Amino acid sequence: MKNRMIAAAVALAATIAVTSTPTLAADPAKNIIINGTVQDYGPLTALIGTWKTGPSTGVDIAPGQTGSDDGKGAKAVSPFYEIITITPNIPDTNNSAQPLISVFYHQAIYRTTNKHLFHDQIGYLTYDKTNNLVYDTSCVPRAVCFVAEGRPGNTMILTTKSQGISQTQYMVHNDSTNAIKITLAVSGNTLKYKYETHLFVYGKRFDHTDEDTLTKVSD
Repeated sequence: MKNRMIAAAVALAATIAVTSTPTLAADPAKNIIINGTVQDYGPLTALIGTWKTGPSTGVDIAPGQTGSDDGKGAKAVSPFYEIITITPNIPDTNNSAQPLISVFYHQAIYRTTNKHLFHDQIGYLTYDKTNNLVYDTSCVPRAVCFVAEGRPGNTMILTTKSQGISQTQYMVHNDSTNAIKITLAVSGNTLKYKYETHLFVYGKRFDHTDEDTLTKVSD
């Protein structure tokens, strides 16, 4: 009886794994199968994998905090390194007329000065083949989310449009995000990006930037 129960549990686990986990072929750029169907990730295919900061560090330029060495609202420059993991996601359809395919990403950024995690971001990059667009839908744990969009390609420039930013009322009145521009470039195993976030904080505009060059370390 015990052996039959164990065998049944193993069979159930195998069934769940088959139906819920994407199956990647030896070359992840081809034949990604989800729910029994080969999926076409289009311009997002090259992004799938794990990426780490290359030889030089990334650079974050943010408004200085009250009491910091840089001073309240001044430019605070922080070198960083990071890991970005990008995995295939399920296909979806909007309004019965807009088929979409997406990848999920997790971005963990660490200060080079003390190796502390100081930025954690999750999101989806979505390919809209019908309208020839890519969308970046993302949230950061400051109670701010956004959607940026633009044309696909080896270099993509994605920007927020009308109603593209969601944030709490506290942020609206104290540290508002007004626009975001993302430049994303992929060439082989090299990924470069630059975030330009236009803020209104401490009573004035501040252009917050993050940029880095990463190398793919695994598919």
